[in-house]
Amino acid sequence: MDIEAFSLVNGDKWARLHALAHQRRLSGTDADELLRLYQGASADLSLLRSVAPESGLSAALSASLAQARTRFTGARSNFMEDLAQFFVVALPAALYRIRWLTAWCGLAFCLIAAAYALWIGNSPEALRALGSDAEVRRYVEQDFINYYSENPAASFAGLVWTNNAWIAAQAVALGITGFWVPMILIGNAQGVGVAAGVFAGAGKLDVFFSYILPHGLMELTAVFVACAAGLRIFWAVVAPGPRRRSQALAAEGRSLITVALGLVLVLLVSGVVEGYVTPSDLPVWAKITIGAAVLAAYWAYVLVFGGRAHRSGATGDLGSGDAGYAEISA
Repeated sequence: MDIEAFSLVNGDKWARLHALAHQRRLSGTDADELLRLYQGASADLSLLRSVAPESGLSAALSASLAQARTRFTGARSNFMEDLAQFFVVALPAALYRIRWLTAWCGLAFCLIAAAYALWIGNSPEALRALGSDAEVRRYVEQDFINYYSENPAASFAGLVWTNNAWIAAQAVALGITGFWVPMILIGNAQGVGVAAGVFAGAGKLDVFFSYILPHGLMELTAVFVACAAGLRIFWAVVAPGPRRRSQALAAEGRSLITVALGLVLVLLVSGVVEGYVTPSDLPVWAKITIGAAVLAAYWAYVLVFGGRAHRSGATGDLGSGDAGYAEISA
């Protein structure tokens, strides 16, 4: 077949297809014409690919056909409906699926942190290895407390938010490696446990909890959620079940990236609490109550909305069409 002659004969039809596919609004007549041109161009593309599958002409015609296909099948949904679907179904369902793994991550974190705290708090040698008596005293009486108030609340909240969101994103995205999540859990547990041990050694453990609990209840839970999501992705590779390993990984990855997006908002709330509530002059009981209320609201959201969505079959994954599994015939 002479490709140049074939292009000359059909070029006007392909140009018209391209124009209609990119036209902002289509009348009924235009839509009928687009459908006819789409069907004809599909046959032309099949013929072209049988002769020159890698040609630029094949690629250009394929792109025009793809754009035309979206005009038939890609009717845009209402943005507010999509937003409601995300927050009422997709996100809580994804969080609900990893609720027990989240709890296990939290338990592992607490055990590791407690072990470090007991060791540092009850070992003068370990405490001295962290610094001189003057350095430890300055940390307990000034550095730790001033950390929460040395910057303006708004900028501090933003800094905390972006830092924790980055940690959460790493846990989800790099969970597939198998070692990144344990590294994050152990590293953060070590930091919290050592700090608690220093305060315990100084006889001021109550001060430590008065500063760490208001925001830490939700902040650390968000880290546990991110770690659980990362482990779930890793397990999809290790034990994909009846699905192919690539399919299991893709499905878990899509649904758990939903978790990462949701955690951006969760950590924003935690950052606001850390920036405005933790260093405030509120009574300690009031600050801890606010932190506990935020955590309770999170779990109520997960268990109520997530449980309902999970029972309806939602997983947080995309629909088959959006995921690329639905084939559209000409």
